[in-house]
Amino acid sequence: MEAIVLAGGMGTRLQSVVADVPKCMAPVAGKPFLYYLLTTLESARFKRVILALGYKREIIETWIAGYETSLLISSITEDSPLGTGGAVKQALSKATQSSVFVFNGDSYLGLDYQALLKCHIDKKALATIALKQMYRFERYGRVEIDDYARIVRFGEKQYCEAGLINGGVYVLNRNALEIFPDKFSLEKDFFEQKACTGKLIGFPTDGYFIDIGIPEDYLRAQEDFACGIPEYNF
Repeated sequence: MEAIVLAGGMGTRLQSVVADVPKCMAPVAGKPFLYYLLTTLESARFKRVILALGYKREIIETWIAGYETSLLISSITEDSPLGTGGAVKQALSKATQSSVFVFNGDSYLGLDYQALLKCHIDKKALATIALKQMYRFERYGRVEIDDYARIVRFGEKQYCEAGLINGGVYVLNRNALEIFPDKFSLEKDFFEQKACTGKLIGFPTDGYFIDIGIPEDYLRAQEDFACGIPEYNF
């Protein structure tokens, strides 16, 4: 399996609790958050990882140079911000497999990667999004699927008693973004535009989920990862 990790985030909302580093390098229980993502991918038998770098890329490159792993790690760099879609499109140009995983570098979701890939292939999807069941939330928009797991709507961020959210893990066909410009939003310009086409599939999971993008959840991660990765589920 092959993966892209979006690792160019600035971490603006974490400035009050984290030094000036890319979000994926924010220290969690003594290690960069990226460590836990890569460790999980290696354990799940991924072979190749492409890091999409941007803000302060040299910090990540220096750390990767000393990181021992069986993963074949390469990278692409945004010379200017391309948006999440542009970064993924650029990274897909280096991919070798027909179906490629994409991970947000500032969130973690425990799930069965093989099952996600099988779902994507079996349903002949253009893209498949791992969806996390959440309760009493307002930070995320709700994602609605039909009885065939096809995504039909992405809701606005508002309070929701229960529902599915975008879990930050995707499988995309390698050529899925070829017609898009070099700079665009994966979420707004691709996912939301493909809702209701039948080509975008949702994959619900109850696995452990955290997004370290705000101070309170970043601080919660310190406890959750204190004894290692909270959940291996692959």
